[in-house]
Amino acid sequence: MLVAGLIGLTLLAVLLGAFADEEWRHVPFLVFLPAFTAGIGTVRQTSIAAAWVVLAESAALLHRPLPAVSANVAMLSFSVVLSALSIVGCGIRIRQQQEINRLRSVSAALQRQMLRPLPVRLRDVTVDGVYEPVEEDSMVGGDIYEVVESPFGVRLLIADVQGKGLPALGAAFAVLMAFREAAQRERELADVAVALDEAVARYNAYAKQQERAPERFVTALLLCFAEGRAAELVNCGHIPPYHVRAGRAEPLPVRETGLPLGLGALADEPRVAEPLPSTAEGTLVLCTDGVTEARGPDGTFYPLHSRLRALAATPADGLAAALDQDLHGFAGDRLRDDVALLTVHTD
Repeated sequence: MLVAGLIGLTLLAVLLGAFADEEWRHVPFLVFLPAFTAGIGTVRQTSIAAAWVVLAESAALLHRPLPAVSANVAMLSFSVVLSALSIVGCGIRIRQQQEINRLRSVSAALQRQMLRPLPVRLRDVTVDGVYEPVEEDSMVGGDIYEVVESPFGVRLLIADVQGKGLPALGAAFAVLMAFREAAQRERELADVAVALDEAVARYNAYAKQQERAPERFVTALLLCFAEGRAAELVNCGHIPPYHVRAGRAEPLPVRETGLPLGLGALADEPRVAEPLPSTAEGTLVLCTDGVTEARGPDGTFYPLHSRLRALAATPADGLAAALDQDLHGFAGDRLRDDVALLTVHTD
């Protein structure tokens, strides 16, 4: 269809030129059609369009040549060169797109291996949510989450790595592996955060040796739900969770907000785990800044608090999906960051 349309336009221009006045020449402008085809078509389509344009140009010049022979030669040469460049450019574009698709496929497969499917139920804790990596070709996401059952309770992580691309994914992988190990080993949740801090520091040191600057930091929330004890939280520079209960939604009053992972050495005080208010009833909502920094058509940020209030009556097992749908309705196709959104409900 594409080639047929281009050929039809070319033929129309030739026919119009044949019956038009001497000064009315359409055919020279058709030399740009192969370039247009190269941007959206295949190499074969571009080659067909290029060959047709060169033939049409030659026929037009034979039927009604320009006054100077050099002008005829220059016009035909320009058509041939531009057509050839269009074919080459089309091939380069297709190869680059194939490489992008391959990298996207590898990255998506790696992320699927890194992040467990949701929902997850461990003991009396149910975690549901949505994870949507950003769709821009050059931006592989660094948002992560994990839920593990440990001797000390069910432990949960949500984190957001600074930056984009494969280096950010490498830092995310380092944090995820460190959490899975430390969550089983460390009795205190604050010590788990320290282990993650050290993992990010090691990754930054390795990246510096490999000249993969700049150093990265990671915002994170760690939670622990243990039987017979209040739930605990360690905030490492992350967005505080919200508590949705009885048709209301309010941010949890988190007193201690530490530095992001990777910057712990700059802190004056050690990391502290603080008890959370009773979460036995209701649902906790955790997210990354891909949610709070999503913009609407007028450039305003997504009003998470007011939207949660509007959705507070939604059942726990449908809250994440409802909030994600509302986010997309607000931002449309303007999302420029990963969206990681978790809901946590305890029986």
